[in-house]
Amino acid sequence: MDTTVLIAGAGPAGLTLAIDLARRGVAVRLVDQAQEYFAGSRADGLQPRTLEVFEDLGVLDAVLAAGAEGYPTRVYLDGQYTTVRWMRELAEPTPDTPYPNGCMLGQSQIEAILRDRLAEFGVPVELRSGLTGFTQDEAGVTAELSTGETVRARYLVGADGGKSLVRKTLGIAFEGSTDESLRMLLGDVQAEGLDHSASYWFATSDDPRSGVMFTPLAGTPYFQFGSELGEGEHDPETSLAALQTRLDAMSGGAVRLHDLAWSTVWRPNIRLAAEYRSGRVFLVGDAAHVNPPTGGQGLNTGVQDAYNLGWKLADGTPEVLASYEPERRAVAARAIGVSTELLEKYLDGAEDAHRRGDETKGLDITYRGGPLAPAGTGALRPGDRAPDAPLADANGKQVRLFDLFRGPHATELRFGDGPLGSQHPAYRVVPAGSVAKGEELVDMSGHAFAAYAAEPGRRVVVRPDGYVWSVD
Repeated sequence: MDTTVLIAGAGPAGLTLAIDLARRGVAVRLVDQAQEYFAGSRADGLQPRTLEVFEDLGVLDAVLAAGAEGYPTRVYLDGQYTTVRWMRELAEPTPDTPYPNGCMLGQSQIEAILRDRLAEFGVPVELRSGLTGFTQDEAGVTAELSTGETVRARYLVGADGGKSLVRKTLGIAFEGSTDESLRMLLGDVQAEGLDHSASYWFATSDDPRSGVMFTPLAGTPYFQFGSELGEGEHDPETSLAALQTRLDAMSGGAVRLHDLAWSTVWRPNIRLAAEYRSGRVFLVGDAAHVNPPTGGQGLNTGVQDAYNLGWKLADGTPEVLASYEPERRAVAARAIGVSTELLEKYLDGAEDAHRRGDETKGLDITYRGGPLAPAGTGALRPGDRAPDAPLADANGKQVRLFDLFRGPHATELRFGDGPLGSQHPAYRVVPAGSVAKGEELVDMSGHAFAAYAAEPGRRVVVRPDGYVWSVD
């Protein structure tokens, strides 16, 4: 074998998977047909669960330093300020959830941070090396690259977007539709007269729902803009002058635009792959599902696909590999449903169409009832997200459950008495108020695991991707 895993596509999902494999010591190559790295924003929001994933992968500090927690939206009608609204009220961190508000950051910046992390493992992104075809047999996959190279790999992963060559070669149906009745003009531009402390909505008083949105791209001088095109309106020029004319009609000419970085006309393309796996070939990210941008689910779902798949490819057992599709396809179907419902509220002109609820955060994703989740009872069950919680060691030093979970391993928690296993890193947790001895850790506050601390002998195993594997 030339490599264990060949990944086609170096977007957020492909990069996440490459990092997860590389930190496990799994040989991986990441190829992409692009001539250069994408420089626009596209997706620009990271949900709380994705931030937890990024903490485990060692990129969270860089993401939070570059991004912003969230912005109020200043609404202008006929060029006059009218009100401010929030997409989501900011929440305080809790012991269970350290990053409740997500992070606003453009996709190209996210990708740059992930590439830097991948480089720390000595793995480059191979641009101008697109996948052109492949065949597979019982032992592996033989892939052809645009460079003329033939690569032999144990597994191939298609992270190559909505037009995925990998998915098409496998003949997997991409079920869903493209809605030609809704089109939006999107892109990145600099805007004089707007500061980066807020988002902006410009519209007219006779049609306040149709306007132009500007959202700051943290760490850059750019804003991402979006404007719905009217029914029957031809696709406009995506030039700076065309965008300026459109904005002037709604803002009264108070904002001057310059340095248009990229733009496109977007149509809702809502699709879900009928299968996520065929033999030794897997799909992640947009190759497996595409969502409306409402709800900010697409990039986040793709990152979490990769995080789910990484440890399973490293494990390699048939049972574990077979769990990828049923776990992640159900999550993607739910994410598409959430995004579509929000899109319909927007199209219906609902007053709360701009609001986002907890269903978009990714914290309630569960694999209960899945192939790796035996039946269980209690506050947490197999398949649930394992929350964070503060602990203290025998010296009084603060420790977090996320500190224990971090890394490419599963983790065992023993609450009270009972033997510690040797298969995974194992820790004994004693109730709050106890005096820790030796390697014991003291529970410091209420959280989802607290009920177990009161039931001596409970044993919980947490999977490498931070979900409860078993409780007994």
